[in-house]
Amino acid sequence: MVPVSRRRTLALVLLLEGLQRRGRGRRSRVWVHPFNQQRRQQGDFYHLVAELRLDSQRHYEYFRMSAEQMDELLSLIGPEVTRQSTNYRAAIEPKQRLAVALRYMASGDSLVSLAYSYRLGHSTVINSVHMVCAAIEKTMMERFLPRPTQETWEEVADGFWKKWNFPNCLGAIDGKHVRVTQTGSQYFNYKKSFSIVLLALVDSNYRFRVIQVGDYKSTSDGGVYAGSALGRGMETKTLDVPPSTSLPGAAHLGDVPHVMVGDAAFPLKPYLMRPYPGLNLSHQKRIFNYRLSRARMVVENAFGILSSRWRVLLRRINLRPQHVDTLVVAACILHNFLLVPREAVGLLAEAEQQGRNLPPVQNMGGNRASREACNVREVFSTYFNSPQGSVSWQDKMV
Repeated sequence: MVPVSRRRTLALVLLLEGLQRRGRGRRSRVWVHPFNQQRRQQGDFYHLVAELRLDSQRHYEYFRMSAEQMDELLSLIGPEVTRQSTNYRAAIEPKQRLAVALRYMASGDSLVSLAYSYRLGHSTVINSVHMVCAAIEKTMMERFLPRPTQETWEEVADGFWKKWNFPNCLGAIDGKHVRVTQTGSQYFNYKKSFSIVLLALVDSNYRFRVIQVGDYKSTSDGGVYAGSALGRGMETKTLDVPPSTSLPGAAHLGDVPHVMVGDAAFPLKPYLMRPYPGLNLSHQKRIFNYRLSRARMVVENAFGILSSRWRVLLRRINLRPQHVDTLVVAACILHNFLLVPREAVGLLAEAEQQGRNLPPVQNMGGNRASREACNVREVFSTYFNSPQGSVSWQDKMV
């Protein structure tokens, strides 16, 4: 019995020593890479970003917003991007997460290069981008990109009439491709690249009023508009669109429906005006096309401002499609949050100098139009060529 007891005792001792060795190995595991342990001494957030706050122009160029705007943004989303520190490592502070995400959106730099310059782990940078974009969508959507009401539509229509001389206009609509890295055949578009689609309705001041992100049609872009919440809502008349009437000052137009304006990629609908097709058009039709194009250009300008500020949209985004969707929504919300007329002019000029734009969606619907839609377009065309509806310079523009 004694030898057996000794063997058992020896086995128990060896087992305990093995467990202790494994326990010591776990406790000595490195949770922060030595390179990243120099974050406070050499990382961009603690040095470059701190210096930029002393130079407003360079801060704006780096983050595409002022230090004051960044502080306000942090006050809105801060609680959503705050994490608790542990015994093993300190949590990344919300301000640094915001700085990393904004720099990624503003520059389009690779996630790896940001990880090196901020002395953060690659996964930490990716998570920071995800967290910040999701927080912006969650906390700011209702305030800066709310669902339109009848009062909203009337405000938009009033803006188009006063600023762009187009009555009963609910906004300018267009769709753009946002390129992503290869993810699957369902994201393969007509330009033989991978993308998602951003469909947007913009008001007279370049502000996004309705957006839809994430549609992809490898076989036909035409389904994007028809399948959108905006397209279905207009078809079923479930949106709070004002009734058919004329704005004050445009009484000679008569009682016509409120309409959106789009380019030739969109179908002609009673609520959606597109230009007359063809080259050999009558003077009246060319006047209509000019007036339509003048109002429609606000959506092109809005996309120019958006991509000029957030240059990540001009590159292939190396994130999962669902995270790209959130990033694009966050970019549109921030566009509305930051929109200032003086800055918009500068961003538009910058976009024109770069000569880079988001690729357009080529086909948003079929060319067959109802008689009602054609009649509505004829009413607008007649009005724009009448003494009451014409503008003094339009004949010189066609």
